[in-house]
Amino acid sequence: MEQGYEINELVKEESWRMFRIMGELVEGFDTLASVEPAVTIYGSARVRPGDELYVKTEEIARRLGKLGFNIITGGGPGIMEAANKGALAARAKSVGLNIELPEEQFCNEYTNMSITFHHFFVRKVMLVKYALAFVIMPGGLGTLDELTESPDPDANPQNKALPGDTVQQRLLEGIPGLAAKLHFGSGIHLPAGPRSAPGL
Repeated sequence: MEQGYEINELVKEESWRMFRIMGELVEGFDTLASVEPAVTIYGSARVRPGDELYVKTEEIARRLGKLGFNIITGGGPGIMEAANKGALAARAKSVGLNIELPEEQFCNEYTNMSITFHHFFVRKVMLVKYALAFVIMPGGLGTLDELTESPDPDANPQNKALPGDTVQQRLLEGIPGLAAKLHFGSGIHLPAGPRSAPGL
């Protein structure tokens, strides 16, 4: 009798996962094909309705919507909810790109177009691919991760130059210093970083 090993079962699962990833990419491309022009807004999931940042985000999204831009967020609560709420108020497309989590994050009620992804990296592709610009509100490690995923045309000329505004720039002032500490060799590219958004 042939002995079975758990590692062999894992290899089979990894092979089939490729098709799930392809399916998520196809669903994202098909669903979001008509969403441009759009702006992606990043920020904390822990900001509550009525907080200053919530109100400010809602206003930013509403103004962008009135200018003809659709709004894309991660689909969760906090800043994401505020941005989707502002987009709906402006009668723009309000897109929520949700993620399956163990604690079950539900898409907020202010989206009129939503997709739930299983793989984080597919979701991150969709957050970037259809955006003409980014607004980065204060947040935690997830927001920082998404910020660093934003295209840097200096490092990769294939990327289109996309404007990005960071609200409350002082919250990100430590990032260049951290990058410098991790700069182990000469010739490693350190991007200039996001611009602050005047008047926000």
